[in-house]
Amino acid sequence: MIIAETNRLRLRLLKREDIDDLMGIWGDPETMKYCGGAGSRDREIRSLEFYIKQQEKMGFSPFAVELKEDGEFIGVCGLNPPSDDCDAEFMYHFKKSSWGNGYATEATEECLRYAKDNTSIRVIGALVDKDNPASAKVLLNAGFQFIGMKWCDDTEQEEEQYRKFLR
Repeated sequence: MIIAETNRLRLRLLKREDIDDLMGIWGDPETMKYCGGAGSRDREIRSLEFYIKQQEKMGFSPFAVELKEDGEFIGVCGLNPPSDDCDAEFMYHFKKSSWGNGYATEATEECLRYAKDNTSIRVIGALVDKDNPASAKVLLNAGFQFIGMKWCDDTEQEEEQYRKFLR
């Protein structure tokens, strides 16, 4: 099911058949070096199942990101369950071959529009590895504000914390 479209991208719900494409992202050590490392196929199948159930239960999740021109699966972008004092946590991961083309910013802006128009989410948080300034730039371009450093159990380090108010 297509959730949204931009000039270049299509965002849709994740489906079980996406696992091979997801492994090209979540299973890639370089892509995931700032996000706790690459995952095993079994772990990422569990993650995919979790996100499918999250969408059914909460009405939001990370979405598959495809190029409109040829349908190529290039990433995931969207919302994780609530954390701390936020109603949802924002996340995105893209294939290395798509880096540097503005796709993350484009998908982020569309996901935020979706969240504002289709959910009751008020506050979205995000965490970024301090050594990943490109990711921080995506958030800042989308209107997130840096609010300080926070310990992240998943990566076992301090990470930059960002916040955006939708309402």
